[in-house]
Amino acid sequence: MSSSTNKKVVIYRFDRESIPGFVSPQTWLAASGVEVLTPAGAVATVPYGEIKAVCFVKDFDGGAWTGERRLFASRPKTEGLWVRALFRDNDFVEGILPNELLQVEAQGYLVAPPDASSNNQRVFLPRTALKEMKVIGVVGTPRRPGKAKPDVRIQIGLFEEPG
Repeated sequence: MSSSTNKKVVIYRFDRESIPGFVSPQTWLAASGVEVLTPAGAVATVPYGEIKAVCFVKDFDGGAWTGERRLFASRPKTEGLWVRALFRDNDFVEGILPNELLQVEAQGYLVAPPDASSNNQRVFLPRTALKEMKVIGVVGTPRRPGKAKPDVRIQIGLFEEPG
């Protein structure tokens, strides 16, 4: 973890306490789990099977993810896939997933949470923590119909005199 741009995270486990720490954006998703640097200075790898969610936070003391709003109050404005994830413990959360397959990680999904003003900026949901993931809608900019002019060379004349 030699990067100077480490991000603050709180790792929420299924049956244990949460783990605050820092992750390197380039190397945090290891093959065996999430690599985190704790505030005490120890590097730990938390196995994916133990993780419910990894929240990228503004502050460690900003409030727990479990107490925040989990559903969108209305149709989201942010562009992407509006998804609802169902966890193994029958808990659920909604979020916005980028509508770009190259941004989806093999280990899980990085979503934007419903409450944009909350302490959590992004939430990583490991595949092993989920029972199902459903797309509720596709949110994007509406396509404006273009005013394409017809090519007059391919138009036939209906009332023209044969020449």
